[in-house]
Amino acid sequence: MSRIRLRLGPDLVVLDLTDAGVCVEGRARLLPGRRIDVHVVTRSGRVLVRATVTRAHVSEVRADALTYQAALSFDHPIDTSPSA
Repeated sequence: MSRIRLRLGPDLVVLDLTDAGVCVEGRARLLPGRRIDVHVVTRSGRVLVRATVTRAHVSEVRADALTYQAALSFDHPIDTSPSA
């Protein structure tokens, strides 16, 4: 299982991960077009990667908080394959 953490922020729940990008969910409001740095933690280690928010929307509305889903496109592909 991979994890994603904003460089200057909270962990995000990984919904789908590929070598080119990731779909995440969390409390952080990520705006389309914004450039961000994320730590991607895979079985083979942690990688800091620059990404662009390609789309985002509110996925849950609660009285005390909003939850967002966002798609991030990595600047450079990373190896997300399981290690042997």
